[in-house]
Amino acid sequence: MAWSRPVGWLLDHVVYRTSVQGRANVPAEGPVIFAGNHISFLDGPVMFGASPRAMHILVKKEMFKGFTGGVLRASGQLPVDRSGDRAALQLSKAALDAGRCIGILPEGTRGSGEASSINNGVAWLALNSEACVIPVAILGTRTGGEHLDSVPRPGRRLHVSFGEAVRVDRKSGETGRVSMDRAGKEIRAALARHVQSAIQLSGQPLPGADSPQKRHEEVAGTPADHH
Repeated sequence: MAWSRPVGWLLDHVVYRTSVQGRANVPAEGPVIFAGNHISFLDGPVMFGASPRAMHILVKKEMFKGFTGGVLRASGQLPVDRSGDRAALQLSKAALDAGRCIGILPEGTRGSGEASSINNGVAWLALNSEACVIPVAILGTRTGGEHLDSVPRPGRRLHVSFGEAVRVDRKSGETGRVSMDRAGKEIRAALARHVQSAIQLSGQPLPGADSPQKRHEEVAGTPADHH
């Protein structure tokens, strides 16, 4: 991934104007799972370029075609079948066991970005490795009224914020399913809180939000166990 790191930096700081906060929250070594909110197809590359550490990002397998697929493979990204993919999880676990970093957009598909629901792949990885989870708020890659497939115009101000590490573990007496559901709720809640904190600090709302404060109030009332 050595060649792709400068490319990610250029995307964030030459093509776009990206402010980055919270890099000190990312451990300098050891396995890390970066879990970001998802509003645009640029979220993964922007998170990659802003991170103080390289990462393998789980990307939907449909993207691994032609030139784009070649670039993704060459930069160390991992294809994943969003309908369920144990192979991708096992590859990710192997990378974490080797002390590397994995990037996931656990909402699964582009949407509001408020992390009202996430898939449990991130919880499975966190429970089955020694990795901590870093919630990542990504703002500005899509704004209100823009289509899900829209490309932000060069020069737009973006914001990426890395939150405090979240650690989950298995509780004595819990079944695997109960542990994974609980861990998923904890990670979802941490990501949702961090996204709202980043909105308040940066002043950049999520797509469709009337105001940062209104969106904060709406999401704060979302049940933590909603999936």
